[in-house]
Amino acid sequence: MEKLDIKLVLEADDQETREAIAQLHLRPPFEIIIAPDTGPRTKPKALNAALPFVRGAFVAVYDAEDRPEPDQLRLALEAFVAGDERLACVQARLTIDNSDDTWLTRLFTAEYASLFDVFLPGLAAWRLPLPLGGSSNHFRTWVLRRIWAWDPYNVTEDADLGMRLARFGYRTAVIHSSTYEEAPSRIGPWLRQRTRWFKGWIQTWLVHMRAPRRLAGELGLPGFAAFQLLAGGTVVAALVHSLFAIELLWACVAAVLSDAEAPRFLGFHAATLLTGYAISAALGMIGLARRRLLNCAWALLLMPVYWLLLSAAAWRALFQFVLDPYRWEKTEHGLARTSRLAGRVQRYRFKSAAASSGRRFMLNGATNRPALSIR
Repeated sequence: MEKLDIKLVLEADDQETREAIAQLHLRPPFEIIIAPDTGPRTKPKALNAALPFVRGAFVAVYDAEDRPEPDQLRLALEAFVAGDERLACVQARLTIDNSDDTWLTRLFTAEYASLFDVFLPGLAAWRLPLPLGGSSNHFRTWVLRRIWAWDPYNVTEDADLGMRLARFGYRTAVIHSSTYEEAPSRIGPWLRQRTRWFKGWIQTWLVHMRAPRRLAGELGLPGFAAFQLLAGGTVVAALVHSLFAIELLWACVAAVLSDAEAPRFLGFHAATLLTGYAISAALGMIGLARRRLLNCAWALLLMPVYWLLLSAAAWRALFQFVLDPYRWEKTEHGLARTSRLAGRVQRYRFKSAAASSGRRFMLNGATNRPALSIR
C-alpha cells in the first residue's frame, strides 16, 4: 500500500462528486486534484493536470467505473521489468461486464473481445503501433513526460498517444489481465460515445498526417500502413458503409420493380459488404471463444445492423468535428442490470463454501450496480 499514489481528478464544477468523495474521508495514498476550469473539458486535459503531481516511476490510468483484476499492477510491473527501456506502455485487456443487458452490449462484448484479445495482441507481437484503450494502460512516467503526455484537445487521447509513442521509437505490450467495463445498453448513449471515438480518430489522423513523409520515416513503412488502416481506414469504412448499403438496396429495388437485369456492380458491392461482415464476425467469434463467452455469439447475426449504427456515428462525428471538434459527450455509468464479474465472484464464494462444507450450491447469477462514477 505504501507504494501506491492514487490521484482522483475531478472537474471544478462537479460538486456532487466532490461531496460524495468527501463522505468517504479518504486518506493517503489518495489525493484529490481539481482540473483547471479552462480550455477543453476533456479527460486528457485532466490527466495532464495530474501528471506533475505523480511521484511514482509508473503511471496507470483507469476510468472510475473500471474494475481491474487484483493482480494487474503486479503483472504490468513484471512486464516492464522483463522488457527493455523502449517498452513504454503496457496495455491490459478491456472486457465488457454487463454483456447480458441487451443485444447491443453483447455485440459490444464481441467487439472488445476481437480488439483486445485478438487484434491488439497481434499488433504488439508484430511491433506495430497500437491504438491504446482509454483505460488500463500503464506507462513509464518519464516517457510520458518526455513525449509531452496527452493531447488535451484530442477526444480519443489514447489512440493519439499510442501512435506518438511509436513515433518516438517506443513500443507497447499487451498483458493477460482483464479490466471490466460497463457498456451502454441503449442506442442513444452508445451513439454519443461512439461519435466521440470516431471524432478522435479523425483528429488523430489529421494531426499525424500533417507531415506524411516524416510520419513514414518515424513509423517505418509497416507502421505507416498500419496507421492508415487503423486511423483513416476505420473512419472511412464506417462512412462509406451506409452509402454502399443504400446504393445496394436501391439497385435491388429498382431491378425488381423494372424487371431489368441487375447492374454489374451489384454483385461486387454485395460481396464487399458480406466479406466485411464475415471478417468482423470471425474476429468476434475468436475473441468470444477465448473469453469463453460464446453464449453472446448469436448477437453477431446482427452485425449488419451494428455496422449501420457505426456508420451513423461516423457521420455524426464528421459533422461534429466541423462544428464542435473538442466537445466531449460523457457516458453515464452505474446503469448496468447484469454483471459477469459479480457472478464470477459469487460463484467462487459458493464453490469455496461448498468445498469447506462438503455440500454443493448452485448460483444463477448476480447483479451489480456501481453507485458512483468519478470522471
